[in-house]
Amino acid sequence: MLTLEKFEEASEAVKKVINRTKLIYSEYFSAVSGNKVYLKPENMQYTGAYKVRGAYYKISTLSEEEREKGLITASAGNHAQGVAYAAKLYGVKATIVMPTTTPLIKVNRTKAYGAEVVLYGNVYDEACSYALQLAEETGGTFIHPFDDEQVATGQGSIAMEIFKDLPTVDIILVPIGGGGLATGVSTLAKMLNPKIQVIGVEPAGANCLQESLRNGKVTTLPTVDTIADGTAVKTPGSKIFPYLQKNIDDIITVKDEELIVAFLDMMENHKMVVENSGLLTVAALNHLDCKGKKVVSVLSGGNMDVITISSVVQHGLIQRGRIFTVSVRLPDRPGELVNVASVIAQHRGNVIRLDHNQFVSVNRNSAVELQITMEAFGHEHKEEILKALEEKGYHPKLEEPKSVYN
Repeated sequence: MLTLEKFEEASEAVKKVINRTKLIYSEYFSAVSGNKVYLKPENMQYTGAYKVRGAYYKISTLSEEEREKGLITASAGNHAQGVAYAAKLYGVKATIVMPTTTPLIKVNRTKAYGAEVVLYGNVYDEACSYALQLAEETGGTFIHPFDDEQVATGQGSIAMEIFKDLPTVDIILVPIGGGGLATGVSTLAKMLNPKIQVIGVEPAGANCLQESLRNGKVTTLPTVDTIADGTAVKTPGSKIFPYLQKNIDDIITVKDEELIVAFLDMMENHKMVVENSGLLTVAALNHLDCKGKKVVSVLSGGNMDVITISSVVQHGLIQRGRIFTVSVRLPDRPGELVNVASVIAQHRGNVIRLDHNQFVSVNRNSAVELQITMEAFGHEHKEEILKALEEKGYHPKLEEPKSVYN
């Protein structure tokens, strides 16, 4: 059972290994949502995510014999680093099975803590099945990333800190993959204040808990499809499901394109790198049907590789109308390019890429194609530039933007 005594014990235990992540008031997200929004920045943990809390507390409760057998787990990345780091502190061996789709930064960081990494399967569930098989074959002690009461208790230390920083919190938004974090946070939050709302947030393409709660039983999704790799889970934990049924007030699902924009907002307004799973609770702010409430968004992690960051930034700029590509056709004669550039410059567009195709037509005197990728201040500015080009007779056609990094 998850008890207040155990939560207090876990909160004390994890102090040895965590950074005390104090709440950050967000003027930007408060203004956008109409609520008083506070961020719980678990992306600032030493391992880059909250998972070290549950992993360390779980390992601390094991016997010496269980630890000496070696630890085995499966993870999309953040739990892997938590177990690897905790195992290093205890001086025991850890084997981590990770999906083959795991970002390289998470794989390398896990290895850097001294763990053996095995890549298997395309999603967490496949990796977990293989990890359980390894544990059975080797006799190692399996540390489940979420379907474990002690792991969930360790994660609940987040709620303890939230209440110390903001006793009058009204709503806690918590990301959900398998449900361990949500179990610990919601159960302790309800113990401390039964009136508080704890709302889980899932990717729309991996809403296993929403489906399970709807069906009244643990339900496995046929597939998952989301850029939030840390929460790409097909099946929520069966041991912790009763806690989730009791303590989660609602589920919000978030589309991938919302996460992309949330990443851009977080980078520009808070100068923080937060991975897509950690941004679920930020994107969910737009789905709340309340105003003036004190809301805490748990940012679960920040382990994101540079290639993914560059891709997400570019797509975010495109969604916001701050980067776009148009094609125009013009006669192949001197001065035409200058004329087009002049129109764009007059309306404060900034050209960042040009592609000139002379072979779009057999008759080059009739038309060549010019593709222009440019920066704008947003959708209104973008439409202003398009209108100006149209009025000059260039008939601009919006195209799928090419990479601005090549």
